[in-house]
Amino acid sequence: MTAVPDLDLHKIREYAAGRVPAQHQHKIRMEVDVRGKTVTILECRAPWHEKPGTEWTRQGVARMKYDSDHHEWTLHWVDRHDRWHVFDLIDHGAIDTILDEIELDRICIFWG
Repeated sequence: MTAVPDLDLHKIREYAAGRVPAQHQHKIRMEVDVRGKTVTILECRAPWHEKPGTEWTRQGVARMKYDSDHHEWTLHWVDRHDRWHVFDLIDHGAIDTILDEIELDRICIFWG
């Protein structure tokens, strides 16, 4: 199994890191979770209460799956029940195309 290309993973991490200004990162941050050929961008928010044991919440924003046979990515969105679906308004493609689509968010499905 071919892993996710390093350059593509770097681009995804750079994109996620650039979403939240430094002055707000104590309340919100973006994380990238990699599992095999699947990469998920997560929005993480600080706990409402500062009680011991209270953890940051994590919500999926976008998921990308790498097809090593065709060297292309598919984009997925998450519904309110935390189920992932293929985003079919674009074809499979290069990671730059996928990240551009997430940023554009023309139907408000990733960033609301």
